[in-house]
Amino acid sequence: MTPANTTGPDGTVLRYGPPDSGHVLTVYADLRCPFCKRLENGLGAVMQQAADEGRLALHFHFATFIDDMAGGSGSLNALAALGAAADEGDRAYLLYLRVLYAEQPSEDDDAFADPRTLLRLAGEVPDLRGPEFDRKVTDGVHLPWARKVAAAFETSGVQGTPTVLYDGSPITVLNPMGYAVTPEAFLAQLAPAGH
Repeated sequence: MTPANTTGPDGTVLRYGPPDSGHVLTVYADLRCPFCKRLENGLGAVMQQAADEGRLALHFHFATFIDDMAGGSGSLNALAALGAAADEGDRAYLLYLRVLYAEQPSEDDDAFADPRTLLRLAGEVPDLRGPEFDRKVTDGVHLPWARKVAAAFETSGVQGTPTVLYDGSPITVLNPMGYAVTPEAFLAQLAPAGH
């Protein structure tokens, strides 16, 4: 079962924003990755605004390699819960994504493996919680899809997260200290080249 608001082969890409904008911002991330948290905390709202203004569409590719490195299944379980949120709407999953990063446990804490944690955090997103959403999270309805998403990342050639591409070309989202660049520095990289 593939969640709504997805695209790409097997629906392994979560999408947000206008499909006809002509520009695509592709984000590769892991829900347990602390550097991805810094990206989302610093630039998540800026990326959303650019999509809301029709400047670009957002395409999210998710990895679960921190589950392998640190142990556990939090990345996978959180991703499946994000799929359940996508069924409720693209804005719902994007807000849930922001909450998951804002409340991200330390890498060695597998808190996201617990459906109760994922449901509690979903309670921070207006109108997300409901019998259907709760059931999907508790029963892991989207776990098979989450595994497909993780497998697609493995074959993507992307080496680490976060990696962000604008129309296929890498752009800088973290500074040398590992924190998000300023919104101005980020948006400057989206300026149309040569026209």
